[in-house]
Amino acid sequence: MSMRVIKKEINIGGITIGGNHPVAVQSMLNTDSEDKEACVNQALALEKAGCQIIRISVPTKKSLESVYALKESLTIPVVADIHFDYQLACESVAAGIDKIRINPGNIGSDDRVKIVANTCKNAGVPIRIGVNSGSLEKSILSKYGSPTPEALVESALYHASLLEKFDFDDIVISIKSSDVVRTRDAYRLLSSKCNYPLHVGVTEAGTSTMGLIKSAAGIGALLMDGIGDTIRVSLTADPIEEIAAGFNILKAVGRGRDGVTIVSCPTCGRTKIDLIGLANKVENALASCNKNIKVAVMGCAVNGPGEAKEADIGIAGGDGCGLIFKKGVILRKVPEEAIFDELLKEIELL
Repeated sequence: MSMRVIKKEINIGGITIGGNHPVAVQSMLNTDSEDKEACVNQALALEKAGCQIIRISVPTKKSLESVYALKESLTIPVVADIHFDYQLACESVAAGIDKIRINPGNIGSDDRVKIVANTCKNAGVPIRIGVNSGSLEKSILSKYGSPTPEALVESALYHASLLEKFDFDDIVISIKSSDVVRTRDAYRLLSSKCNYPLHVGVTEAGTSTMGLIKSAAGIGALLMDGIGDTIRVSLTADPIEEIAAGFNILKAVGRGRDGVTIVSCPTCGRTKIDLIGLANKVENALASCNKNIKVAVMGCAVNGPGEAKEADIGIAGGDGCGLIFKKGVILRKVPEEAIFDELLKEIELL
């Protein structure tokens, strides 16, 4: 993996991104922004699931009531997603929002941009510039002919310049596309051209199945390049799924927080136990375990202890039985019905 690309540090309601700080995982509410109770309930569920930053769309004055309610109910930062209305941006800051997501070029004259910049600066609220393939300015789109990586980067830096003009540089940038390769190339180019921390994701990625694959490919590739300071996995699904996906992607590329890493084999004709069921059972049981360990769930004694010898603890199935092994060394044989419980007992001892 490449070294972390160090960017400017930005504080978002107590969570710092950039520098060498851990990559933060965030999500966005998909409840009606004017339904205060629904927003709070979903946000609390996301917070419980481990979400570190929550975003809410603020399209109307009434939706500001939900911002107030979220700030009263949550301990994690809240971001206001604003389009076009500079007044809603300022009112969100007054409501205690921790970050604004806005494109300065979409809110009107320099006077309005200046008002938002000054309001955010005085309150210590950063701004995320969010550019995507569908939001490019006509002039830039005409120049490049399509939403190329170069076009996305030019748009993002243009929006940043509108804020920099008023001495505002507490900025985070995202440049997303639904095309994985374009997203990767755009972020690589942007990272080489600015020092702002980057919010990474593949937009409109799709359902739980395809969306997760595209997000893992795009976000994972960038993280392995050392690029990315906060991530959002965009899924057409319950936002709770985005949180688990985000942390799993981080873990897969070696940038995750402490916790269990499970390795398991795909099974073959040698497998004589219900390894698929067992692996799922182990994964569910260890979902909230904070031990920084690797657990192996392998199908047979032929490959189990050998292939998974780096695992801190593991099991290898046999014909109606299983082997418990530690760092590749077999500890004992146990009956099939006792494998799960015996594995958990060993994990407790680690």
